[in-house]
Amino acid sequence: MDVGKKRRLKRILEQDGKTVIVPMDHGVTLGPISGLINMQELINKLALGKTDAILLHKGIAESIDTYRMGLIIHLNASTVLSPDSQWKIPICSVEQAIRLGADCVSIHVNIGTEKENQMLNYLGAVSDRCAIYGVPLLAMIYPRGSYIKDHNSSKNGDFDTDLIKHAARIGSELGADLVKTNYTGSVDTFREVTKACLTPVVIAGGPKMGTSEDLLRMVYDSIQAGGAGVAIGRNIFQHKNPRAMVSAITAIVHNDASVKDGLKILGEV
Repeated sequence: MDVGKKRRLKRILEQDGKTVIVPMDHGVTLGPISGLINMQELINKLALGKTDAILLHKGIAESIDTYRMGLIIHLNASTVLSPDSQWKIPICSVEQAIRLGADCVSIHVNIGTEKENQMLNYLGAVSDRCAIYGVPLLAMIYPRGSYIKDHNSSKNGDFDTDLIKHAARIGSELGADLVKTNYTGSVDTFREVTKACLTPVVIAGGPKMGTSEDLLRMVYDSIQAGGAGVAIGRNIFQHKNPRAMVSAITAIVHNDASVKDGLKILGEV
């Protein structure tokens, strides 16, 4: 790995090789949802909670102070208003992200959709540009689409482990430095994912979860399975106390805290 990429990646991954990332790219997809109105106020709270990195679109990145947190600029998007919302189109270049001071860039790829081939082509092209400029690449890769629905054998609502392993492996095969994907529901199955992927894997948070304990348990179990941390948005920025929630997650990811320790930080035990 080139020295520039190594240096930038260290601003995302701590010395333990793990990270707590808070994605806030939802405004394009979903609009100005709860938690994403006053962006600077939110970012101030995340900084106090010891967040390692935040993930933003270019327009927001131009107007806020990221303090000493790592900055990840997201490069493609779609909206829920589109008839083909699974098709993420390029909206920012690697070069523009560098001009904005990005330490890393990210892209979203949906495997199993009709536009999968274009998104894979885009992943490969962005990976090449990142190699030229020494910029790390986070690939958010998820099984989506009608094919996935037909071939998901999981009975409990989680994704089939083989589908998640395949998605994560695609990211590492095509040059991503970090892969974000779904948690598979158990330590044993997610360990299969982390072993199959050649690069660090972080878990997505998904929609707002039922309880704080559910979220912290998922984070804890993913770390026990060899995960490299989290990239969780709504379950942090829509929490009543985002600073405390990110502090609790950071304690689990970086300090070997238990779920009960995390709940104590939240004041929920």
